[in-house]
Amino acid sequence: MNAVTQDAAGGLTGKLVTPDDQRYGRLRSTYTTVGRPALVALPENPGDVAEALAMARREGLAVSVRSGGHGLSGHGTNEGGMVIDLSALNGVEVLDRTARLVRVGPGARWAQVAQALAPHGLAISSGDHGNVGVGGIATGGGVGWLVRHYGLTVDHVRAVEVVLPDGRFVRADRDHEPDLFWVMRGAGAGAGIAVAFEIEAAEIGSVGVVQLAAAVDPAGETLLRWERTMAAAPRALSTAVTLVPRGTSATAALITAVVASEDPDLLRSSVEPLLGIGDVSVQDARIMPYRGLVPLAHLHPNTGGMPSVTTNGLLTRMTKDAAKSLVATASGPTPALLQLRSLGGAVNDVGPDETAYAHRHQRTLVVASMFPPDDRADLDRAWQALAPHTDGAYVNFESHPDDGTRDRAYPGSTGTRVRDLWRHYDPDGVLHP
Repeated sequence: MNAVTQDAAGGLTGKLVTPDDQRYGRLRSTYTTVGRPALVALPENPGDVAEALAMARREGLAVSVRSGGHGLSGHGTNEGGMVIDLSALNGVEVLDRTARLVRVGPGARWAQVAQALAPHGLAISSGDHGNVGVGGIATGGGVGWLVRHYGLTVDHVRAVEVVLPDGRFVRADRDHEPDLFWVMRGAGAGAGIAVAFEIEAAEIGSVGVVQLAAAVDPAGETLLRWERTMAAAPRALSTAVTLVPRGTSATAALITAVVASEDPDLLRSSVEPLLGIGDVSVQDARIMPYRGLVPLAHLHPNTGGMPSVTTNGLLTRMTKDAAKSLVATASGPTPALLQLRSLGGAVNDVGPDETAYAHRHQRTLVVASMFPPDDRADLDRAWQALAPHTDGAYVNFESHPDDGTRDRAYPGSTGTRVRDLWRHYDPDGVLHP
């Protein structure tokens, strides 16, 4: 540590990583982005977080906050600033088994959460990879493998402990600091740094998982039938569809179907209608512990090894034109990798004004990604055909958040309230989402 930093460290002595530290190489970057911060702070408690924020102010350093590091925007790192890495705040504790209330630190990964809750017969549906951190999802939304059964992660946050940009430590719930509680469930990145969540888990032990493959016709009739089947499906069933180009004129859909039950009869009756959407084959079917969907094997260091550009949109209904555009975008001259996530069910039980995630009537989330040598301009061109069909967006699947994408993520009165609360809690733009 250089002399200036040593003098400024105060209570963070031993918790600051500089470029000459051997730990820097595995802490500098996110999953998608190689960063070169001047400092990485490794707080171990809320006081450390407040001190890191104060130090960044004194030293004039831009601040990035990192929970897991999978965030597609790369905002978990920066050039020449400070990264506040929350990985040491990673506890998982069952507070009340009867109420299924769990305390989770923002730096825990979902693999660790699933592993810790499995002996209690509990699970929190969030994310689709075990290496994803809790903090970003639990403040942004949370579309997990059991989304139609469980809803979003933010819908089950019962309290959140926050260090505000001015260093104050606040606990927010429905009865205390209700405005902060509202904004931290869907738009938390611009209001404060969450240091602990109390989340109501689901009574889940094992789940049914079926892997399907379907041929997709150029007109997208297969996708229309998939969306209509999911609209009529039991809430226990959630699906993720990846569109894969097969040559210049053929597309395949790889479907992961997850049923929130270990009952083989319910698994069969839930999934069988998907066999009628077209030319479908079953690749695999099994009943497995929920933790197997986000296993510890997923845990890995984030070193910028997966550069990509990503955007997304929500579909209220799958129209014929939208389906045709999806197929064309997935199989065009510069194809985008498209994933469709089924929504509805428990997601749409929550009122659009109850959290900062307002999208409570849409049925499908469409995520589009490209990888080098393709860039954002290529993705934008590919997305043009899909954009007119979308109705809103999800902030966590956007690699280039700006005013336009935030307007789609936080529409209308929700956006007005989000911006007002960001200005209230962070008037100096320290967190600059």
